[in-house]
Amino acid sequence: MKQRSQVKLLAASMLLALSLPAAAADISGNISRFDLSSVQEGESYNRFIVVYRNGSTEHANPSAAVQAVTVAAGKAQLMEQSGTTLSTNALRSGGRMLGVNYNRKLAIGGDLVTTSRRLSATETRQFVQRIAADPAVEFVQPDYMRHALSKPVQAQPAGAATFTTPNDQYYAAYQWDYLAANGTAFSDSSLGTSVANWGGANIQQAWTLADGTGITIASLDTGVTNHPDLDLTLAASGYDFISTALVSGRAADGRAAGGWDTGDWTTGSKYLASNGGCVDSTHPAENSSWHGTHVFGTAGGEKTNNGTGMVGTAFGAKVLPVRVLGHCGGYDSDIADAITWASGGHVNGVPDNTHPAQVISMSLGGSGTCTSSTITGKAISGAISRGATVVVAAGNSNANVSGFSPASCPGVVAVAATGITSRRAYYSNYGAGITLAAPGGGVYANDGSSGTQATTGFIWSTIDSGTTSPSGSTYGGMAGTSQATPHVAGAVALMQSYRLALGKALLTSAQITSLLKSSATKPHVAASQTKPIGAGILNTYAAVQAAGAQP
Repeated sequence: MKQRSQVKLLAASMLLALSLPAAAADISGNISRFDLSSVQEGESYNRFIVVYRNGSTEHANPSAAVQAVTVAAGKAQLMEQSGTTLSTNALRSGGRMLGVNYNRKLAIGGDLVTTSRRLSATETRQFVQRIAADPAVEFVQPDYMRHALSKPVQAQPAGAATFTTPNDQYYAAYQWDYLAANGTAFSDSSLGTSVANWGGANIQQAWTLADGTGITIASLDTGVTNHPDLDLTLAASGYDFISTALVSGRAADGRAAGGWDTGDWTTGSKYLASNGGCVDSTHPAENSSWHGTHVFGTAGGEKTNNGTGMVGTAFGAKVLPVRVLGHCGGYDSDIADAITWASGGHVNGVPDNTHPAQVISMSLGGSGTCTSSTITGKAISGAISRGATVVVAAGNSNANVSGFSPASCPGVVAVAATGITSRRAYYSNYGAGITLAAPGGGVYANDGSSGTQATTGFIWSTIDSGTTSPSGSTYGGMAGTSQATPHVAGAVALMQSYRLALGKALLTSAQITSLLKSSATKPHVAASQTKPIGAGILNTYAAVQAAGAQP
């Protein structure tokens, strides 16, 4: 009897939807209640996050939420068959309305729903605006897919070098980014000459004050591989927040314990866009990136002064891997839940994090603006309120950071990339929203936009040699704002660790941001006034000193 009543009610809702033309309702006043900034022509969408107002029936009842979204689909005249407009005749001839299914409730309170087919950009805009027109809706957006922010370039170390402090095998020949930005010559084997180092982050000197002990950095990325030169103490304590089988690579939908990177390759027919994946003429198939392993090592996961490999920034800290990126990328809904969990918040269906992070590092993003109302913006605000500093890559599109998320989210430390000359890397985003820059690698000699690739054009860290699944631990160079970000995250961990060593309370995110800015090094090559990169280049030693000097 109850089921029959629901069917009748839903049928009445569909008839109501049919009675209203697409332009009948005034949606112009609802623009602050939806986000379409990341919708791209040529892309399609079938996942939507709807935040219903507290006290509404839809907020408490998933069935009511699905019914309301189904009504919105009707008002947008969307049918199961692509290219078919909802009408009485279409229904009579066997057509079906667009199906809507409930997925789950996010930690920030939004409901994730999916549609029975992918919608075009035009259909997505119509659908979202119709959902937003419902007075019970506080906010709605598509569940956007985000991606790692490294340039698609890797290189392998050419050989060993001798350096006594620290004594790691490849430190002296590759890791210019850990040294002071004072113009000291750094030998570049690929160029056969030395390069003046004006771009280092002065991390080595900061180790005379702190090593990160007592601080946890959550690295939200592709996870981490079982590399012998990494401190994997918290790897099993991390979590895989990817909830869809295609993206996770698991046999079924659902999340999993552990922060391990099982690969993010998109080679193979299952990843073709025509089969529901992401590979098409504009998005080529790629081997596994091991992106998470690389940034994990830079932030502080790499064992340091152990005579092997390379070094990490806050090597005394513990790095907690949280997998949010997989095959084809990662959804905002999963990333938002991961931010909440990593900072000590509760996420339904997932055991609470027993190692809440004081620093969250995110080398990921995509197009779109972020506000305090968007799903990611809400999650970041919650993390900051729990005491975390959230460090985010600015993006690699050589564009204003204001058009990218989560780099434009309120309260984040947005990081641009510079090279060894201190120039803004040719790919790095810029703008008033940048907090500061850090070494991300300029790729080419003299940090040019083309030419000869240089050893000093990359940031060097841990990777895996496998093209799909992990198959062998090694080291490699990558470049991007992805690589700049973990330097800053590690620096923040050093700042907070120094506070603990002095018996002082941890600083707030706002205080950390202020000190990063005030202690930054002015670039040797002045940044363009039309393409600013924040307060300057990360000076880790000065930032740690400043943190310790605060009351």
